[in-house]
Amino acid sequence: MLITDDQFAGCRATVMDANPDMAEELAGRIVDEALKFVAACSRNPGVGLAPSRIVDEGWHALLLHTAVYADLCTSLGGGFVHHYPGYDPTHYDPPILDRTREMIASLGWAADPELWGPPSDETLASVAAKCQHAPECTIVITPKPKPGLV
Repeated sequence: MLITDDQFAGCRATVMDANPDMAEELAGRIVDEALKFVAACSRNPGVGLAPSRIVDEGWHALLLHTAVYADLCTSLGGGFVHHYPGYDPTHYDPPILDRTREMIASLGWAADPELWGPPSDETLASVAAKCQHAPECTIVITPKPKPGLV
């Protein structure tokens, strides 16, 4: 596991606070996918990745737990995974989500197919997060600068 059980429970509770009618099990799945997403971004610098709108909700919860999130990014070894919001819900780009799921799979995890659908597919969950990432706001981690160049 990428974070402790207590840290996970805190992030899951944050998802549930933002989405009061959401079941605990679903909130946990969302946090799981957000953790996979952050790991994929961290371990694949320079590759534009993006979460689905539902997974973005879990990423927002992780970001609100700043110390947990900073430690997570450090432990992954690929640099801090910054969030660049995309507020236009029409910014849905299936190839970006396909690439993101492929990067998750390359790390040995399966992406939860129910949580990686288009933003209009809110049959599973309607979430508070209004971000929708696409080519203009994919998450690209640039490698850390070499010592002495900063």
